[in-house]
Amino acid sequence: RGEAPTGREAALLRAKKRGMGSHLCSEEWGTKLREVALEKQMMNKLVMDYLVIEGHKDAAARFMSESGTPCEVDLDSIVDRVSIRTALEAGNVEDAVEGTNNLDLQILRRDPALLFHLKQQQLIEYIRNGDVDRALSFAQGDLAPMIENGGGTFVDELEQTMMLLAYERPADCPTAHLLGQEQRRKTASELNAAILQAQKQQQEPRLPMMVRMMQWAQAELQEEHHVRFPVIDDVAAAEPKLRSHDDAPLTDQR
Repeated sequence: RGEAPTGREAALLRAKKRGMGSHLCSEEWGTKLREVALEKQMMNKLVMDYLVIEGHKDAAARFMSESGTPCEVDLDSIVDRVSIRTALEAGNVEDAVEGTNNLDLQILRRDPALLFHLKQQQLIEYIRNGDVDRALSFAQGDLAPMIENGGGTFVDELEQTMMLLAYERPADCPTAHLLGQEQRRKTASELNAAILQAQKQQQEPRLPMMVRMMQWAQAELQEEHHVRFPVIDDVAAAEPKLRSHDDAPLTDQR
């Protein structure tokens, strides 16, 4: 015997039978948005949080001066962190490691995975530069012991990197993506997150997370609850607009 549908399920069934769900025109949606109270102080903190974590020191300093929003970290530390990330994204692994140790020696000591990935990136840079002898020496002297001490944790990653040496043109290797800029950015992001954690800061700014939550909520309302309402497709413009559908023409078009 089937169970009776819940209130939510019954509402969805009714919506499907009608061929469309609830419909809010732009004016109604705008009214509902204006009813939501947002404190300016909270919004300013979100902006400051974004500027600090993304490394925009000058913008953060100016925003602090103009809005009176306090910054909970030393702005000079932003410069050091951005310099480290920039060095790593440029392939200067040794400079990035030195800068990290100057900030806090414990960052790399307490994170074996991060240390391995930095050494792996250094190996990739040697291969990228065609320095095969140095790459082999570095793999044997620095990376192999880490694998032995780590119980083989990083074997697959090292093997994928070493595959690059098996090809006369590393770009033809199945793991050639390791030579791309995205790999540098991935390693730099991992190091950046570790530095932020050591400084007791958020590892990701709240604003992008809130944008993702908004996009999820819009999709949930449309796909699961069959509600039609003005959506924000262009995050930069942040202008809610009703989408047109062949099966449900808009009623508030101007």
